[in-house]
Amino acid sequence: MRWVSFDRSVRLLMVNQFTMNVAFYMLMPYLAGHLSDGLGMAGWTVGLVLGVRNLSQQGLFLLGGTLADRLGYRPVIIAGCLLRTLGFALLGFADTLPVLLAASVMTGFAGALFNPAVRAYLAVDAGDRRVEAFALFNVFYQAGILLGPLIGLALMAVDFRLVCAVAAGVFALLTLLQVFALPACAGAGRSEAGVLADWRTVLRNRPFVLFACAMAGSYVMSFQVYLALPLTLGSSGGVTLLFVVSGGVAVLGQSRITRWARSRWTPGQAMTWGLAVMGAAFLPLTVTTSIGAVLLCAALLGVGTALAYPFEMDTVVALSGGRLVATHYGLYQSIAGVGITLGNLAVGALQDRGVVWVALACVGTAAAAGVAGLNRPATTKLQPHG
Repeated sequence: MRWVSFDRSVRLLMVNQFTMNVAFYMLMPYLAGHLSDGLGMAGWTVGLVLGVRNLSQQGLFLLGGTLADRLGYRPVIIAGCLLRTLGFALLGFADTLPVLLAASVMTGFAGALFNPAVRAYLAVDAGDRRVEAFALFNVFYQAGILLGPLIGLALMAVDFRLVCAVAAGVFALLTLLQVFALPACAGAGRSEAGVLADWRTVLRNRPFVLFACAMAGSYVMSFQVYLALPLTLGSSGGVTLLFVVSGGVAVLGQSRITRWARSRWTPGQAMTWGLAVMGAAFLPLTVTTSIGAVLLCAALLGVGTALAYPFEMDTVVALSGGRLVATHYGLYQSIAGVGITLGNLAVGALQDRGVVWVALACVGTAAAAGVAGLNRPATTKLQPHG
C-alpha cells in the first residue's frame, strides 16, 4: 500500500484530505467555546449554530454528489474548498447570529460538495486498487483529525480569530492547489439525465439502500468517540488521550489490518467482523467506566472501523455499478447522517439510565447481522467488482 505507487491524482487527493481535516479540526472543536465564552451567546444559540452547520452538510450530501456527477468531480472539489475558505474566514469576524448562521451554512455545504466528489474521484482513479487506496486514505484522514486540534489549541492561546484565519488560509491554498495540480477525472461519467431521474435511479438501487441502512450503525457507534465517551471521561486530559488512541489505531494499523483481512476474508466478511468488533467495544463499559475501559473501547472502535472502512467504500462503488458514483456516495453519507442524529438522540436519552452501553453493543450486533445477511449468496452479494 505504498503511497508513491498510486497515480499522482490519487496521492494528491489523500494529501488534500489530510490537509482538509487539519484545517477543519483546528477550528471546529473550539467553536462552541468561542460562541459561548467569547461572544457570550446563550446555550440554545450555540446549539443552533452548530446544528445548522451539521444539517447543511448532512442534509446536502445528496445534492453535492449529484452536482459532482453532473459537473465533474474536479470543479465541485474546487468549489467546496473555496466555499469553506469563505465560511471559515467569516466565522472569525462574525459576532451576530445571522452572520454566524450564514457562515455555518457555507462551511457545511462546502463539506457536502467535496466529500462525495473526493471519494468518487479516488474510487475511479484507483481502479482495481480501490480497497488499498481507501485504506491509505483513512490513514491520511485520521492523521488530520489527530494533528488539527493540537494546532488549534496552540493558536487558541493567541486568539480565536487567528485560528479562523489560519484555517481559512489552508483552504485557500488547497483551492489553488486543486486549480493548478488536480487534473480532471478521466474516468468519471457525467450524467445527462434529469436530477430527479438520477435520484430515482439511486433510490431504486435496493441492494445499495439496504447496505447503507445496515452500515449506518457503524457511524452511530464511531460517533460516540465525540459524544458518549468524552461525557464519561469528563476531564480534558482524558478526552485528548481518547482521540490519540482512537486515531492512532488507524494511523499506525490501518494498512496492516487491511492486508490481514484481505488474506482471510471476503469483503462482506471483513465488514461483518468489523461491525462486530465495534459492537463488542462497548461491552467493557457495561462492567466499569474507568478510563482504562473507555480507552479500550476507543481502541476497539478504531480496529473495527479499520477492518470495515476500505471494503465499505469499495462496496458503495460496486453496488453503484460504476454509474452515478458520487450521487451514491452522497446518499450514503446522508443516510449515515440520519443514523447519527437518531442514534445521538437515543444515546442522550439512555445516558442517565445506565443501559446506553448495552444499547450500543446491540447496534453493533444488528449492523453486523444486517451486513452478513446481505452477503448471503441467497440474497444480495456484497462482493466488490475487481
